[in-house]
Amino acid sequence: MFCHRIYTMKTDPLITFPKPEIGKEMKGADAVIECLVREGVEVMFAYPGGASQDLHQALARCDKIRTILPRHEQGGAFAAEGYARTTGKAGVCMATSGPGATNLITAIADAFMDSTPMVAITGQVKQQFIGKSAFQETDIFGMTLPIVKHSYLVLKAEDIPAVIKEAFHIATSGRPGPVLVDIPKDVQQTLIQPVYSQKVEIRSYEPARKADDADLNDVIGLVSRAQKPVLYVGGGIISGDAHDELLRFAERANIPVTSTLMGVGCFPETHPLSLKWFGMHGTVSGNYAVHESDLLLAFGVRFDDRITGEVSRFAPNATIVHIDIDASEHNKNKIVQYPIVSDIKYALGRMNELMEKSGFKTPGRKGWLEKVEGWRKTYPFAYHKPDKNFILAQEAIRTLFELTHGEAIITTGVGQHQMWAAQFYDFVKPRSFISSLGLGAMGFGYPAALGAKVASPDREVIDIDGDGSFLMNIQELATARIENIGAKALVLNNQHLGMVVQWEDRFYNSARAHTILGDKDNIGSPENLTGLYPNFVEIAKGFGVPGRLVYKQEELRDAIQEMLDCDGPYVLDVIVPYTEHVLPMIPAGKTVDDMIIE
Repeated sequence: MFCHRIYTMKTDPLITFPKPEIGKEMKGADAVIECLVREGVEVMFAYPGGASQDLHQALARCDKIRTILPRHEQGGAFAAEGYARTTGKAGVCMATSGPGATNLITAIADAFMDSTPMVAITGQVKQQFIGKSAFQETDIFGMTLPIVKHSYLVLKAEDIPAVIKEAFHIATSGRPGPVLVDIPKDVQQTLIQPVYSQKVEIRSYEPARKADDADLNDVIGLVSRAQKPVLYVGGGIISGDAHDELLRFAERANIPVTSTLMGVGCFPETHPLSLKWFGMHGTVSGNYAVHESDLLLAFGVRFDDRITGEVSRFAPNATIVHIDIDASEHNKNKIVQYPIVSDIKYALGRMNELMEKSGFKTPGRKGWLEKVEGWRKTYPFAYHKPDKNFILAQEAIRTLFELTHGEAIITTGVGQHQMWAAQFYDFVKPRSFISSLGLGAMGFGYPAALGAKVASPDREVIDIDGDGSFLMNIQELATARIENIGAKALVLNNQHLGMVVQWEDRFYNSARAHTILGDKDNIGSPENLTGLYPNFVEIAKGFGVPGRLVYKQEELRDAIQEMLDCDGPYVLDVIVPYTEHVLPMIPAGKTVDDMIIE
């Protein structure tokens, strides 16, 4: 996307700064914080250390930014992602050099995969020690090159205002993504008189490209002639704030809509045209509809493997239109007939205008819509409950949906619970389902819930998590308690790495290869709590957070309501069986023809 560069203001011709404002003399560290304030940053997640101490001292002198201290740098960066995914603004995290910086890497990679706007600031050792294996020195600039949209190593304090302004512009414009700013300690300590630019211009960077009317009219013509069209929409609709335009387009064109997991909530899942989401564990109706379509409108998506399966057999009979802001995604995974580079909000909005002006008549599509509706009624997301009193993960999620009326923001860890959350909680608003989807990073759920709750204090925020994933960043319960962040955790505890166990059952003759998290000698039915490990309720209490453990169905609804009624953070540990599988399932590299439905 960009050539990554060490930033030197005097020799760089890429940026112009009309009508600059000259500030008062201050340290480089104070200039960084002042620039963040000017970019509208209200919250950041930062863990201090030797190489970032001056930045933290500057933050302590600033009363305009709420600085939240995570208990691990990864937790702070995931929280910044949760904040960004909820608001659309750039999430900001900060760490010191060496291990502090490397602890950000997983979250930076996650933000890159899921196109999440983030600015990660790292302290660096003094310039005289760079490259000399100094204490806590790592080349975080080099380490992150493949997983950032852009990166900077700031070598002159005078460059700070330009770098920070450009970093936010890049992170939030076009296809969003993470930007790294690495600042040596001596640069932070240098006295400067900062010059603040009002505008950013980057040569060859065109983040807001717009499709021309000729291309869009071609798409409208395809829509009018198609017999079996499907809208395949993704995270680009959400990051592009194009959900209203999508709704109007789908209704006018009378086309069924199915999304990726990143796109969950961009089209109301209760709408008659919605097929929810499709792919490996998505709806049968969505998968069948895409497979049989004769026109596939792929908007704000990237044709990843969890969607396509065997790519050569994906939508084999369809003419494919791919509209995306990032030209590098065109024909990368799937060759399409109509690749169009455009801001998706503009493209959909302009097509709506063109259809209105031309008197476009909404096609009936009766036969196609009846067929799709038949699939939807025949193959809903469902689960089969044995005649026992224990709780299934699916019913716990559905009960949560009922008690929250679908109004909560849901974050998740990674695993079976993640798929069930998307299956059994119906989403009607964008930015309500926040999960690590491209990278699939366990430990994402609870820190992301903290960031989401900080961003949306008036909405209920619940992390639906698994015991394995929750344990990876459980220390952030301390952050929730001390910072009074009322994010809840609903832990679906099966004492196993559930998704890996499912693959063991399906493809490895149920051979258990280090996937049992509890006491191997006492794993049994959900009623057997002898081997329960760890005790999440006791751990939560140790952090000053209330909690409750349930394993009987008769206790479930009351326990969830108790969690929702709690003003602060809460951990609800729900014991569930490890024998359940997430279905439907298209095995990796296979096609719709190989779908396992039950």
